[in-house]
Amino acid sequence: MSIKKQRVTFTNGDQQLVGHLRLPQAFDDTKRYPAIVVVGPGSSVKEQAGAVYAGKLAERGFITLVFDPSFQGESSGTPRDLESPAVRIEDIRCAVDFLVTLAYVDDESIGLLGICAGGGYAVSAAMIERRFKAVGTVVANDIGAAFRRMQPQAGAVEAMLGAVAAQRTARSRGEPDVHAPWIPGVDEAKAMGITDASLLNAIDYYATPRGGHAHRTNLRLMVSDALLLGFDAFHLVGELLVQPLQVIVGGKLGTTFSHEAGKALWERARNRRDFVVIEGADHYDLYDRQPYVDQAMASLAALYDDVLSSRRGEAHG
Repeated sequence: MSIKKQRVTFTNGDQQLVGHLRLPQAFDDTKRYPAIVVVGPGSSVKEQAGAVYAGKLAERGFITLVFDPSFQGESSGTPRDLESPAVRIEDIRCAVDFLVTLAYVDDESIGLLGICAGGGYAVSAAMIERRFKAVGTVVANDIGAAFRRMQPQAGAVEAMLGAVAAQRTARSRGEPDVHAPWIPGVDEAKAMGITDASLLNAIDYYATPRGGHAHRTNLRLMVSDALLLGFDAFHLVGELLVQPLQVIVGGKLGTTFSHEAGKALWERARNRRDFVVIEGADHYDLYDRQPYVDQAMASLAALYDDVLSSRRGEAHG
């Protein structure tokens, strides 16, 4: 028997979120299984990096749920393409609200996995959500810190905040929303002469058949920039993150700063497990490329098997 994937919906307030629930092989709805919520990178949809890990975890016997965030993909919410850390964190908690309604989910054995910016959102959610019993991260990034760090020019952050203020004023007076691309397209990157290896890898992932998907717009609502600049995913980790934490990073440092962010996260954590470096892997290699994904999965499985497997399994009734 193969893994079964179901399209599911649940809500965050007025928003309807659309997700994919994966059920392990030989699934029996009279038994109870451990479950893992998988949170994808910023701007990603459920069919992308999150789906890779959700599928592999389901192969190992876990129920998994990956979903489009509010305002993005197939999920509802306006304005479209809004990237709101606060809403993303609440989306994750609403995913747990949905899982605990399923009779075949062991609500004492729910884990969380976050990838890239989803790692920062996952950690932020886990700090206030005790229904998560274990937290794994892959190339976790604090999108707020990364966004601030990507503005090297003096005064760039202040200029961005000023631009957002002007855009909100214009929108209040009836002007249309403004959107900006997350990354350039393939042709645009060539025309711009981009040589940064990490950015080129991101473009190769998102803008080609390798990882691109029609549900992802590659657009960010401009007023989101202020929400990102003011976000700090990890500042209360030492105080509030009590769950066992697994941190996985790529061996290539690159310009996403996720290696450094992951190390800082792990060092702050009170209940930290291994800090795993996947040698030879760039940040975006860990979205989908082998053997890197399977190496990451081996470490994640060790965490979830250890923490969640007292019920795992045996898939008790």
